[in-house]
Amino acid sequence: MIARYTRPDMGKLWSIDTRYRKWLDVEIAACEAWAELGEIPKDALAGIRKKAKFDVGKIDEIEKVVRHDVIAFLSSVAGSLGPESRFIHKGLTSSDILDTALALLMGEAADIIINDIRKLMEILKKQAYRYKDTQMIGRSHGIHAEPMTFGLKYALWYSDMQRNLERMRRAQEVVLVGKLSGAVGTFSNIPPAIEVKVCKKLGLKPEPVATQVVQRDRHAEYLTTLALVAASVEKIALEIRHLQRTEVLEAEEPFMTGQKGSSAMPHKRNPIGCENLSGLARLVRANAMAALENIALWHERDISHSSVERVIIPDSTILVDYMLDRLAGILDKLQVYPRRMKENMNRSYGLFNSQRVMLALIEKGLSRDAAYDIVQRNAMKSWKTGVQFKKLVLKDSAVKKYLSSQEIESIFNLEYYLKNVSFIFKRVFGPGK
Repeated sequence: MIARYTRPDMGKLWSIDTRYRKWLDVEIAACEAWAELGEIPKDALAGIRKKAKFDVGKIDEIEKVVRHDVIAFLSSVAGSLGPESRFIHKGLTSSDILDTALALLMGEAADIIINDIRKLMEILKKQAYRYKDTQMIGRSHGIHAEPMTFGLKYALWYSDMQRNLERMRRAQEVVLVGKLSGAVGTFSNIPPAIEVKVCKKLGLKPEPVATQVVQRDRHAEYLTTLALVAASVEKIALEIRHLQRTEVLEAEEPFMTGQKGSSAMPHKRNPIGCENLSGLARLVRANAMAALENIALWHERDISHSSVERVIIPDSTILVDYMLDRLAGILDKLQVYPRRMKENMNRSYGLFNSQRVMLALIEKGLSRDAAYDIVQRNAMKSWKTGVQFKKLVLKDSAVKKYLSSQEIESIFNLEYYLKNVSFIFKRVFGPGK
């Protein structure tokens, strides 16, 4: 899955080479902090900065024997240094390196996803204004409700992504913490000043209180945020899938030259991109559940979370990066059919005006129940016979007792329903376009 869906920047971020480089960054930052306290000679620090490196192949060889990835890594680094190697990992435990480096990786992954969301929002805003006045029927329960515009759908999705952007920033801040406090977080073999200095160098905040690990509610919040982003993507994808159904066909995924929809039926144009996104959202949600399961660990730490995180964190960030990029491409080139939207709106014989007729009767003095019964009777007859709702209302003596023909005609005005679209747009996008 990772190989198939990885985009270049995110794929490189979660490569084994980048992972070890982040470990080395933390180790060198710790050596620099020790040197600032006078605990490591300056010439030794200079040697560490200049010579410290690792060999992925060598690490693999060592790990097969020691069965411990951090020890294998440290042995490889030691081989590049010589005597200075005795200062590497001074006073630290494995999780000091693992969790601090993981925070750096998750922070950078968040940067990529935040940028993806911003790009998607630009497309959503552009399309919202493009289709601001494109009339269509709104649906509740999948049934015709009242008129709206297609641009309002884009405005809604833009607002969703605005919240996701805020969530992603918060989740990034929550996870950008480092921990260099030793075996059970008590700073027994390393002074708190080292943690403060290292975190400052790396752009992190120190974990206020830790066990052997940074607490996993932070990572769960991050993964849950990714699941919310994925759910928003699925929400949009599902809407497009519904709109592309043959019976509806108000919008359609881009269909490229040479593309084929079915091995058996040459006519098919399927919403495969959106179906793909709906499926991937399930994976991201499942990964969030696994992250929640990682919060409870034995005492000061076990490693039941470790194997899970090696899968769910790279996978979820890779998937969400891919999903946002693919959705942006679909929405930017979405084929929209305003004529079909008008045709579909007329399929329900003007019944979407039922509430306006009811309210007009209530304003004339009828009780709500009485007005509802009169309108519903005409609405059901219109639906059953296929006669336009307005025509039946104009002939209904119970209605004509309270409303003139002119008043009834004025009720059936499509523009009435769209009079506040600009207000909504200003509330979503601000006063300027």
